[in-house]
Amino acid sequence: MSQLNTIALKISSFNQLTQLHAQIIQQSLHHDNYWVSLLISHCTRLCAPTSYARYIFNSAHQPNVYAFTNMLKFYSHIGSNQEIITLFDHMRASNIMPGAFVFPILIKSMGKEAVVLHGHVLKLGHQCDRYVRNAVMYMYAKYGPVEFARKVFDEMPERTVADWNSMISGYWKWGNEVEAGNLFSLMGERNVITWTAMVTGYSKARDLVNARRYFDRMPEKNVVSWNAMLSGYSQNGFAEEALKLLNEMVIDGVRPDDTTWVAVISACADQADGELVSSLMNTFNEKNVKLNYFVKTALIDMYAKCGNVAAARKMFDELGAFRNVVSWNAMISAYTSVGDLISARELFDQIPCKDVVSWNSMIAGYAQNGQSTMAIDLFKNMMSFKHTKPDEVTMVSVISACAHLGALELGNWALNVVKENDVKLSISSYNSLISMYSKCGSMKDAETIFHKMETKDVISFNTLLTGFAAHGDGFAAIELLHKMKEYGFKPDRITYISVLTACSHAGLVEEGKKVFYSIASPDVDHYACMIDLLGRVGKLDEAKDLITRMPITPHAGVFGSLLNASRISKRIDIGEFAASHLFRIEPENSGNYVLLSNMYASMGKWNDVERIRRKMKLLGVKKATGWSYVEYNGKLHKFIVGDKSHERSNDIYKLLMEVRKKMRLFGYMADKEIVLKDVEEEEKEEMVGAHSEKLALCFAVLVSDSGAVIRIVKNLRVCWDCHEYMKIVSKLEGREIIVRDNNRFHCFHDGSCSCKDYW
Repeated sequence: MSQLNTIALKISSFNQLTQLHAQIIQQSLHHDNYWVSLLISHCTRLCAPTSYARYIFNSAHQPNVYAFTNMLKFYSHIGSNQEIITLFDHMRASNIMPGAFVFPILIKSMGKEAVVLHGHVLKLGHQCDRYVRNAVMYMYAKYGPVEFARKVFDEMPERTVADWNSMISGYWKWGNEVEAGNLFSLMGERNVITWTAMVTGYSKARDLVNARRYFDRMPEKNVVSWNAMLSGYSQNGFAEEALKLLNEMVIDGVRPDDTTWVAVISACADQADGELVSSLMNTFNEKNVKLNYFVKTALIDMYAKCGNVAAARKMFDELGAFRNVVSWNAMISAYTSVGDLISARELFDQIPCKDVVSWNSMIAGYAQNGQSTMAIDLFKNMMSFKHTKPDEVTMVSVISACAHLGALELGNWALNVVKENDVKLSISSYNSLISMYSKCGSMKDAETIFHKMETKDVISFNTLLTGFAAHGDGFAAIELLHKMKEYGFKPDRITYISVLTACSHAGLVEEGKKVFYSIASPDVDHYACMIDLLGRVGKLDEAKDLITRMPITPHAGVFGSLLNASRISKRIDIGEFAASHLFRIEPENSGNYVLLSNMYASMGKWNDVERIRRKMKLLGVKKATGWSYVEYNGKLHKFIVGDKSHERSNDIYKLLMEVRKKMRLFGYMADKEIVLKDVEEEEKEEMVGAHSEKLALCFAVLVSDSGAVIRIVKNLRVCWDCHEYMKIVSKLEGREIIVRDNNRFHCFHDGSCSCKDYW
């Protein structure tokens, strides 16, 4: 026994701990509460894996209050609040009454749930214990209401420095800078923690000037004080200042600890600056810094944000059994940031215990990489787990995915989830909702959200303006621009792009010119909007002249706008001029070749059509496949031209033929000019008749209620024939049909379109 105790006093590594544990097992002492408590205490000090500490605790047949307490301390150290609550319930079930010294651990670890412990404190008569009293005040100061904390503070017969510090930190937590300052000035005795609380408070309030002022006035500093100031610089994006302060810290003789390194690493990660990272890693090598799992986890995040996934994975693999959920999440984010969703999902499926950040990382990864359907499916999977609740980050990703898909039904469902789970939304979340409703073709809902917002920012206005632009509502966009200025918001480049696009889609030439010439320094995108505006109203020569007078080099968007305008006006000379530049700027963009081919085909120039086709083949450029989909019963039903793979294909084509017969009575004739093949007229009509949007429309008519709005999303620009088709069907069926193509919205109603045949 004495030999084991001697060994236990010298434990300094996890490897030595496992060796001691092995000797204890050999002597059959591993069930003894004394050794269980001692081993768990070492687990806490050495940051041992959770599974190992839990294994030691479970080896005690009947754990006593000391074993329970040390296990509570371990869970408290790693921040596992749910395990603390479970263990406390186990403790009470075992009829082990915790002493006063246990309650501070419980209260400080259980979060809001600790409110119920206040009753136990009073019941067991521990309210006079100063440590318990401080913990109760700490709980209310941290989780609210802070007034309850102040009541406990004011009723204290004697106040320690720790009590003052808890109250000051509480006021900072709730943003009450004035009361925090008042208490600081009233304190007769301050310690390093008091000063550090003020540095931390001002840092979190983004007031680094005052934070540094208190830091420089500190009579004495410890490593925590330095870390507070370092974290202030790090969390507010001042990486270089953080590195300078690190040098001052070393010169001052203070040895950096793990928290120091994590703060500095985080600063470099947020900057995503390769030189800063190299400088930091050189510092590690020069000082022979030993990296523990906290620091390595921060390094994974840093490498991920700098795009060095290989280095992140190497660090992740080195962690081995010490991986925690933070390191798993960081590695998943590393993969999703470079679009490697397969590797990200493999890790996600392997995580031993997922938290909401794990789900958020994977859902956001899908949403940000264009896999919106996968994002929504994974979110539905998340909702099937009772103990995992979505937060604002989750819902922003889901709402963004619904917006990308134009899935209004799913978007409304997501909004219901927000309400059911009482998810608090910030300005950015409301902006996402505006975007979703806009992209789902429901501008009334988008405007409702906008007007309900108590606080707006420039992005709020820009998001609604983008919606007006997509729907071709130029007058509404100009009116909102005026209101934006009246409310004191300064328009940015996105604002002007949206307004100019709205004017272009509405044919508001003079209004658009007025907006364009009001921009102090228009950039290339503003010029592209202006070229589009002039081209759409047939002023192609003026548009071409503007390009030649541009003070900056035009990009593909400028010539793309001119090419599309030449297609509308059938100006082959302008079209060839624009296409020649586009083939040089973006030789792999199939859309440019197709547009020029369309122009040649409409004029019967089949040799030129064939020449463009050969050029595409030579360069390996493939025409993008057109598809359309409609949402039904929470699923997206996708169609491509001539598609017969859908389960209701027979019904769809039968309805297609019936509608075509009815439409001919209205004088409808298929527009066969858009067919890029020199084939018989009858065959052309068949090819046009099975376009993806027509198939999607017929499916929607079959499955939806009579009179219900039909919403269709298409990945390419809707063709003229389908546009005419939608107009007539909207009258025949008495339906509103909303089509979102890759350029704008078309709202068909009673035989007409919101674009006024201008797109």
